[in-house]
Amino acid sequence: MGQDLSRRQVFVGSGAAVAGAATAGLASGTASAKEQEQEQGVSGRRLPWILDTVMCNPGESVVLTAFNDVRRLRDYGYNGQIVTEWHPPTTAITYDSLDPEIFPQGSDERVWVETNAGRIDARIRQIRAAGLKALYFIDIVTLPERLVDRYADKILDSRGRINLDHEETRRIHRVMLAEIFDRFPDLDGLVVRTGETYLPGVPYFRGNNPVTRGADSHVILLDILRDEVCVKRDKLLFYRTWSFDAFTTSPDYYLDVTDRIEPHPNLVFSIKHTAGDFLRTYKFNPTLTLGRHPQIVEVQCQREYEAKGAVPDYVMHGVIDGFEEYAGDTAPKGLADIRDHPNFQGIWTWSRGGGWRGPYIPNEMWCDLNAYVAGHWAQDVDRTEAQVFGDWMRGAGVKGTDRDRFRRLALLSASGTLHGKYTALFTMANPFWMRDQFIGGSDDQLKADFERIRRQGRIDTAIQEKADAVATWREVARLARSIHLSDPADRDYLRISGEYGLRLYTAVHHAWAVMLKGVEGDSTGTYDVAVIREHLAAFDTAWQAYEKLHGHPLCPTLYEPYAFGAKDANGLYHADRGRGVKPTMDRYRAIVGNA
Repeated sequence: MGQDLSRRQVFVGSGAAVAGAATAGLASGTASAKEQEQEQGVSGRRLPWILDTVMCNPGESVVLTAFNDVRRLRDYGYNGQIVTEWHPPTTAITYDSLDPEIFPQGSDERVWVETNAGRIDARIRQIRAAGLKALYFIDIVTLPERLVDRYADKILDSRGRINLDHEETRRIHRVMLAEIFDRFPDLDGLVVRTGETYLPGVPYFRGNNPVTRGADSHVILLDILRDEVCVKRDKLLFYRTWSFDAFTTSPDYYLDVTDRIEPHPNLVFSIKHTAGDFLRTYKFNPTLTLGRHPQIVEVQCQREYEAKGAVPDYVMHGVIDGFEEYAGDTAPKGLADIRDHPNFQGIWTWSRGGGWRGPYIPNEMWCDLNAYVAGHWAQDVDRTEAQVFGDWMRGAGVKGTDRDRFRRLALLSASGTLHGKYTALFTMANPFWMRDQFIGGSDDQLKADFERIRRQGRIDTAIQEKADAVATWREVARLARSIHLSDPADRDYLRISGEYGLRLYTAVHHAWAVMLKGVEGDSTGTYDVAVIREHLAAFDTAWQAYEKLHGHPLCPTLYEPYAFGAKDANGLYHADRGRGVKPTMDRYRAIVGNA
């Protein structure tokens, strides 16, 4: 499915009037002692860094969102914007100081680079004019193809990788950083990712993961970055631990890297709040608060594995106070548990984006709610999540008994997501089975998890969990129909997104029932034909009802009943029509049809 920009609406209703509302009363309408203190100018700790990015889909057009307006970020209390549009400063310099023949004067390649640089100039001016720090997200390694070809014998290893173990590779990266800040002197700093290099829509460049020798590779790169960015130029460096190695999850690995790097006030490590990707059941990240360096915490507001804002999906209660699956854990469960630690220096929200493709949403109410609560809580971490949530409701015009209803809806959405999309039985081997706009099946992506459920004798328990999740989503949809919001478009979207969640997870319930009973039959050789047929019919009815939603003008784009597939020539992912929930349904349909 392509992005239908003609149907998209930039959400400007919820929260538009809430800037400065942080001293208003609780949901009950009364003001606590803490809030009275705030009205008198007394407040708790404000985190130094409150950053946001719109994580555009690689290879697609820039997301139309209110969060690209720096005035929105300023009004929400953010003090920096990270531009993540996949045309970074690493692709906007000429390398003339290294070799003028890399981008020769008058060449198409040089025109592309200089045009890209002009766009970055304008974006930096816009961000700084609003009083925010202008930061750009870059992938290392990203170098011009012609440079790699000309210096191949000095920078490539035996596997064809650009390798930081080579002295010339390190020198070239120093040249790259120098040219970036010479060309963009007003750029306040860089956010660096390793592990992935996204190049869709970026001609003339190539790259790879620089981490070829584990922690030692990170140390080599960090030494270069710290020296060139922080020491020589007094610029900001946010180094992400997301790197497809143990850096993002292992305390020992994290300390092995960071203990070898001398602290600098401009060097900050950026860490996802989860021990891994933004997925439920993954523990609160155990590397947070460790070591000698300041840290910021990454939070995704438009969850790429949970329908991307097409359904109610409020996560900030879990991010701050701990998700329900963390109950009983003795380790920190959320940001509130580390709020006073000196290493905890900020929050970085992904207000929009993450992942690939859809669903595409015409209204960003649920993203806005998550981003608002994250940004405003970071301005005073002594406040409760519920207090900040109440401020958002005031700005959205949620009044009276609707406040309790909306609060209940939001918390139920988190529970419905856990039990509808994941399972509380265990941490799934493949929680990616349903991601972006794709739905996998037991033919592949769910195979290992379903085998585990079968071996544990918990098939009926897992099916009942999905049925209970449908009951939760039914209550979410009922509440959504009863709540008044001041903006009519928001009110309509509240209702359509609640219905979207109910119909989607109803289909998921019946799909899991068919597949789990099918896996059981595959193992024993005897299929429960009546039960499988019953759930097949129910799945068909539920999927048809889900597809009918697409006629509504405010309905997000829909999932495809196929697995996450391969990239095309343009670097965009597509459905694998040979795998996924529909091919699996059809397989068991054939089996019970012939029984």
